[in-house]
Amino acid sequence: MRAGLPLLALLATLAVTGHALRTALAVPPAPAATRPRPLRSLPYGLFGLAAGVLVLLEGHQEPYAVIVLTVSMGPAEWLLYRFRGLSVAALRATATPAAFLLRSAGVLALCLLAYVLPLLPAALLTGADPAVLLPLAAALWTALLLQAFGVAWPPAVICLAAAAFASAATLSGLPPGPAALPLCCGAAALCLAVCALRLLGRPAPHA
Repeated sequence: MRAGLPLLALLATLAVTGHALRTALAVPPAPAATRPRPLRSLPYGLFGLAAGVLVLLEGHQEPYAVIVLTVSMGPAEWLLYRFRGLSVAALRATATPAAFLLRSAGVLALCLLAYVLPLLPAALLTGADPAVLLPLAAALWTALLLQAFGVAWPPAVICLAAAAFASAATLSGLPPGPAALPLCCGAAALCLAVCALRLLGRPAPHA
């Protein structure tokens, strides 16, 4: 059962993907359509590598934290969708860029807190340290938010830097030692939040 159910889910996902691709390929391409450049996918791969390293570092210390993060991906995706809807609603309710920026800050804080706060009791129930899990989750969610709007390089660079510093401090045993991971994740989450507010706090990406 433990192996069969994930395999069944994988087969179902592949079937749906194949159906979607077959439908898309049946439509003739637009006259101006060009083949996507391979380098355009590079920042997404680099972010995946950085996220994997950060989660691996966390899982090495607290394996159950990885389970909590995995389960939280469902609500995370839903909140990404809700952010877009709430941002459009904020765009319709404001008349000036400054007012929209203020509402965007509230929407970002609301969605981020709605994702991170339920992880606190989940971390306590599994014995994971919330001081590590919550900044990591916040950094990953904000990076995924930026990617959902086509902003790929800032999340990749910020998360790569956090993963590099955390890995170096953890593997070498140099100060700040075990505190390196939460510090790096917290700094990454803060930088990503500022970046998200700067890029998504304008009406253009939501129009």
